[in-house]
Amino acid sequence: MIHHISIAAQNPLLVAQVIAEVWQGKAFPFFPHPGSYMVFPMNEYGTGIEVYPLDTKLSPGEGNESCQFAQETNSSGLTATHAAISVPTSQEEIELIGKREGWRVVRCNRESFFDVMEFWLENKVMLELLTPEMASQYLAMTQPENIEKVFAEHALADASA
Repeated sequence: MIHHISIAAQNPLLVAQVIAEVWQGKAFPFFPHPGSYMVFPMNEYGTGIEVYPLDTKLSPGEGNESCQFAQETNSSGLTATHAAISVPTSQEEIELIGKREGWRVVRCNRESFFDVMEFWLENKVMLELLTPEMASQYLAMTQPENIEKVFAEHALADASA
């Protein structure tokens, strides 16, 4: 189980507040790194998203030290890092929030298995938001027996191509 992830944003406070709104959760200052925020949906799993300033990077500590925060001055903010997140909000609510912020929001189908709402934070970091209906599709597709079947079928198709 993934309990939390971290992302970077130009405006960490705004991004944290919007994630909290979509999640119907709460955002808090992340005291280990000033200017960062932690967002929780307030569930029993401890699920969260850390939102750091765009120029923040983590580097390994020395010896037995934990990771260190450092500043990176030439980050574009574009990244392959993303997360699929179940939210209690509807597609319409997600679209309204994205439109209000001027962020790209689009419903997409993932290989005919399930739909997601691509929600582009600051038009740079993608969250795949799953409405309750979409979460049901995702969970049905990701049951162990279905995962095995899908990947076996794709392996056969790739081998014959």
